[in-house]
Amino acid sequence: MTDVLDLHTHSIASMHAYSTIREMATMAKEKGLALLGISDHAPGLPGTFPEMYFRNFKVIRPAAYGIDILMGAELNITDYTGAVDLPARTLQKMHYAIASLHDLVIRPGTQEENTAALIGAMENPYIVLIGHPDNPAYPVDFDALARAAAAHHVLIEANNASHNPEGPRKGSELLARDLLAACRRHGAHILIGSDAHIDMDVGEHSHTHAILAEIGFPAELVLNSDPARLKMWIRERHNRNAVSGLDYFS
Repeated sequence: MTDVLDLHTHSIASMHAYSTIREMATMAKEKGLALLGISDHAPGLPGTFPEMYFRNFKVIRPAAYGIDILMGAELNITDYTGAVDLPARTLQKMHYAIASLHDLVIRPGTQEENTAALIGAMENPYIVLIGHPDNPAYPVDFDALARAAAAHHVLIEANNASHNPEGPRKGSELLARDLLAACRRHGAHILIGSDAHIDMDVGEHSHTHAILAEIGFPAELVLNSDPARLKMWIRERHNRNAVSGLDYFS
């Protein structure tokens, strides 16, 4: 399967990542990616930049450094209703948003609470992608999640850093098979993300690709092969909810 984009990456603005936007973009271009998304952690995570950082993305040229760049954020879900830590006035100034559960922001709840938090986040019209939902620390009803994602036109992330057996979320690579099976059953589309916190990991999707190949996951449900298709997906998500973000279609 062709894979030419990565939307889940972090620059030094996340404060616990170690490369600049220029370094991330240069590495992405060297690796043959056509599109790079920078999704730094939103302010709810301790040690990150304040809201103002996310309000000035217009200064970053879409084709800077010879590669198409989208600017977003990885939002923190802050309660079990799916509330997040950046307001609409700021979300409309970026191309896309990921919503994730992080234990420094919200304690792991029951399966019902965690599932409600992720599905509740899908009600936010600016959220395009649910980040690493197969984290064993946060049990989730994958059928309910995939069904909601298909209905809301929201992508489910297949997070390569999670699927690394030596990575930060031990056991995610096992739960991934159940999550992906639910996505297949309900026709939910997925996006592979590196969750890179340093330039050398940009576009690193090998662990996830191995799982997808093992289970024969349908390529048509994966949006990593065509930047134009991904952009249209984001625009359709925004159009459905009568919201707009930065204009990268012109």
